[in-house]
Amino acid sequence: MNIEDEINKQLEENPIILYMKGTPDEPYCGFSAKAASLLKSTGIEFAYVNVIESPGIFQNLPSVSNWPTYPQLFIKGEVIGGSDIVEEMLENGELLPMLQDAVAEAG
Repeated sequence: MNIEDEINKQLEENPIILYMKGTPDEPYCGFSAKAASLLKSTGIEFAYVNVIESPGIFQNLPSVSNWPTYPQLFIKGEVIGGSDIVEEMLENGELLPMLQDAVAEAG
């Protein structure tokens, strides 16, 4: 399986997935820490990939997502954005319904 297939498989199998530097409990950068913390605050489970430990994904995900930086949040296979967008959407009430809908659909 090539890297792009691996990424697409992860996106299919995980309704909510955060590609980040580090892990939610041990983030390697402030932006990843912020995104993971915001997602954790919703109480909704999400998958994550530590892109530092997956150099192929680190190098190739931006060309798949058309998003150049990390972290990258995907909901139902669609890139949502990085930590600032996650924060903005959580504050304006857009994010939680999207997360709840993704979990409900995954069933």
